[in-house]
Amino acid sequence: MKNTRQTNINIHRDAWVEINISNLENNIKEIKSKIPKGTKLLGVVKADAYGHGAVMLAPTILASGIDMLGVASIDEGVDLRNANINCEILVLGAVPVWAVESAVKNDLSIAIFSKEHIKACEQAFIRTGIKPKVHIKLDTGMNRIGVRVEDAIEFIKEVQNAPYINLQGIFTHLAAAEELDKTQEQIRKWNYVIDNSNTEGLLLHILNTAGSICYNVPNSNMRRIGISLYGLYPDFPNIEFEKPKLKQLISLKGRIVNIHTAKDGEGVSYCHTYTAKGDRTIATVPIGYADGVPRLLSNKIKGVVNGVEVPQVGNITMDQMMFDVTDANANVGDILTLLDETHSIDEWAKLLHTINYELTCRLKVRLPRVYTR
Repeated sequence: MKNTRQTNINIHRDAWVEINISNLENNIKEIKSKIPKGTKLLGVVKADAYGHGAVMLAPTILASGIDMLGVASIDEGVDLRNANINCEILVLGAVPVWAVESAVKNDLSIAIFSKEHIKACEQAFIRTGIKPKVHIKLDTGMNRIGVRVEDAIEFIKEVQNAPYINLQGIFTHLAAAEELDKTQEQIRKWNYVIDNSNTEGLLLHILNTAGSICYNVPNSNMRRIGISLYGLYPDFPNIEFEKPKLKQLISLKGRIVNIHTAKDGEGVSYCHTYTAKGDRTIATVPIGYADGVPRLLSNKIKGVVNGVEVPQVGNITMDQMMFDVTDANANVGDILTLLDETHSIDEWAKLLHTINYELTCRLKVRLPRVYTR
């Protein structure tokens, strides 16, 4: 890693996240090469694009060949509309019945799966004169939200017969795309519903990122791409397939704000979970658990400064953490990198026994975003 000491970034903190837009373009190209031509793509940008910045990334996502966007809530969709993002946007999560009118007024498609949703769509049409755009959500095994398979065929007919609803699609979500038998059972349930329904002209989507790369479901014409947009891999099934060559978008960096010597036997940070063995040069970087770096990573991760890997030492605190830079010839003002393309957030996820999704979403509370190519 090259020395980035001279990097000049106009922010008001000595810590920031960098997002590489060129890597985003690469990832979409790679994903598209792995799925059948003509298949529509929905890019999932919920949770502020998994912490990467939905408003900033949406134009590039769309320009790179993604057809529509998916969000978790009406508020997320409105944020995109306020930023002049004019593509189709689907609210994937459960929409409160009292908020359907807001979705209509902001030209957002919504997921529906209950009689109450149908009634709310009717009321929104009466008040606005606009038919709500909807995708019916099926529960084929996630047991989260959606119409049960045994009720789905009649529900689809009821929505299709409602003159005040604009039905645009039907979808479901894989609970365990990495497990072949469970996924095949969900696909079987999906096929049953689709084969026994009139789906002409509808968007049909069941496959998420892992499913899109590893499975082929003829009864679908759109795929939803989430974590792989951002250069990270989901769990995959144990079958032969060709992985797309993804590049992590996110980097986490901070400038050293203090350097001092911890003498032999002295403890560092709260509770002295690290004790200096011999005199050690300790650097402080203003990034902490309030910025989304879990405290449980204390004494387990490394950073890079001036091309040298350095261990993080002592408990990570709310706003700061320390590194042993004895061998790095570091100075105040040098940039220390915690994450980048070669230091994956997957490494942190393994240490914490969690998933990369959770950690990218955490890195968004106070850290400024810098977008690069």
